Amino acid sequence: MALTPAFLDELRARTTLSALIGRSVKITRAGREWKACCPFHNEKTPSFTINDDKGFYHCFGCGAHGDAIRWLTDQQGLPFMDAVKELAAAAGMDVPQADPRAAEKAEKTKGLHEAMADAAKFYVDQLHGLAGAEARALLERRRITADTARAFGMGFAPDSRTKLRETLKTYGDPMLVEAGLLIQVEGKEPYDRFRGRLMIPIKDARGRVIGFGGRIIGEGEPKYLNSPETPLFDKGRTLYNLDRAAAASRKTGRVIAVEGYMDVIALAQAGFGEAVAPLGTALTEHQLERLWRMADIPLLAFDGDSAGQKAAIRAAHRALPHLGPGRSLAFVTLPNGQDPDDLVRSSGPQAFEALLQAAQPLADRIWHHELAAEPLDTPEARAGLKRRLSDLAATIQDGNVRHEYVTEFRNRCDAHFAPAPRSFTPRTPQRGARPGQRWQPPEPPPSPTVQALGATGIDRVLAKAVLAGLIRHPAEIARHMETLSSLRLADGALGRLFEAVIDVALEDQALDTARLRTILAASGFDQMAAELLRADTLPFTFTQKDWDAGRAALDLGEAIAVLVARPQVDAALAEATAAVQARFSDEAFERQVALVRRKAELEARLANLMLADEE
Repeated sequence: MALTPAFLDELRARTTLSALIGRSVKITRAGREWKACCPFHNEKTPSFTINDDKGFYHCFGCGAHGDAIRWLTDQQGLPFMDAVKELAAAAGMDVPQADPRAAEKAEKTKGLHEAMADAAKFYVDQLHGLAGAEARALLERRRITADTARAFGMGFAPDSRTKLRETLKTYGDPMLVEAGLLIQVEGKEPYDRFRGRLMIPIKDARGRVIGFGGRIIGEGEPKYLNSPETPLFDKGRTLYNLDRAAAASRKTGRVIAVEGYMDVIALAQAGFGEAVAPLGTALTEHQLERLWRMADIPLLAFDGDSAGQKAAIRAAHRALPHLGPGRSLAFVTLPNGQDPDDLVRSSGPQAFEALLQAAQPLADRIWHHELAAEPLDTPEARAGLKRRLSDLAATIQDGNVRHEYVTEFRNRCDAHFAPAPRSFTPRTPQRGARPGQRWQPPEPPPSPTVQALGATGIDRVLAKAVLAGLIRHPAEIARHMETLSSLRLADGALGRLFEAVIDVALEDQALDTARLRTILAASGFDQMAAELLRADTLPFTFTQKDWDAGRAALDLGEAIAVLVARPQVDAALAEATAAVQARFSDEAFERQVALVRRKAELEARLANLMLADEE
């Protein structure tokens, strides 16, 4: 039986070597590789390494070296064909049957690779010829440099039905049709598949051209046209730029999945060489496995529009069954309507890097998506949310990870739907109290110390967040004016900016953020306001630029209430504690306990507002 090199390459690509070896040998993670004590010789210090990216193991002690097939033959003693059959069964592949034409098929596959390589060269030549002027202009408009175009092998398919066919006629029409370069319609002559398009070659992990993506130059549909499924090209198992991104990923320790070719190319030009893309399809399980072989937590940076976010949640659901300890996904949220290409061109690489650093964990993405799926104002709707989250968690195959997700979603639901904390209201004496009922004294008025803390004892971090929220949402100032007035005596530059914001809002209640900042700039506050609005470390909805205005307004009101109440509760608690220490009494002790509870309630309310545990 003859096994083609292409079949064996695909078999190795579909096999995760560390998982195979880990069945019989205890392995531990060591950076991008795995280590173990060599099973081929006795040793106490691990010198046996496994590299999933390169698909081989190596022992620096005894020199043992090989791939997945070699492991089964050398370590487990299987004959070569039995090893191949075992790996193929695990990978879902059919082993080719004995066929006298096997050699002919292998030669044919080799011919397909050569035809694709020659087609890629033809398209590159056309790009740099007279016919490629429009395509070159498109690259200039997209700010793709000549060096980048050359590195990615970009080309141009002339608007002709026969030019490629004539150039590659030595391969014959049947092979060119099988390679996806020509279209065969019954009763008609074959003709070129790609016409009048910017051509982007798609390569396998070994850097061989296996397909093409063609982008239309002007207006028209489809905007992108991919090669069809061929003996070389399987869209669901291929990631664009995998051959180049693998090396870059080993250096950065991460891999970024985006939606399209141009996103990958623009990111590579901006310094993010570890970007890859699926090929016009939703991210598949096979593509996820490829990503996980490059990084434990791949970053998904899909477009900021509705379609991109739907693709992201589909990928999240598809990944759930395959999660493992330390193996997950993270999601990069781009500004609405922008893709990575738009972002790096308009705001530079640093803006994209900032989003990568703030990537949202998988559990957060699922939680927020389900939370926003429908109104939750009835018991049935809340029960529906809990059922959806429970069903999603149940799809996780790893028992430990599944348990953690079930617990996490249950805790989030409990916290989200917990009754609002009641404010501390001391009981007053009532007439006709039952015998034995203890009389509770009325709450004493705030002492001068407690009152003073309303101005000087505020949490400055929370105050900055509230101030940033008021600048982002000026309409909320009038709504909370009575409460905010108690904070007017805050000292320092923060207090002066706060007073300036309030004063401006009093004069013009139809302000928006831009007009408010223009007025503040005239008073010398623009830089400070800008710093507050750039404060990505302030983890609240109302400090973020693109958050739902209704949710942000509600959270801002809650934050203002906590900001005002917390310093007074702290001061009152300090006084109550001092009173208990000076002269213990039941009444003083109960007041101290009540204030401790009140402080905990305020802390819980503030914690519920923070995005650090949600995004």
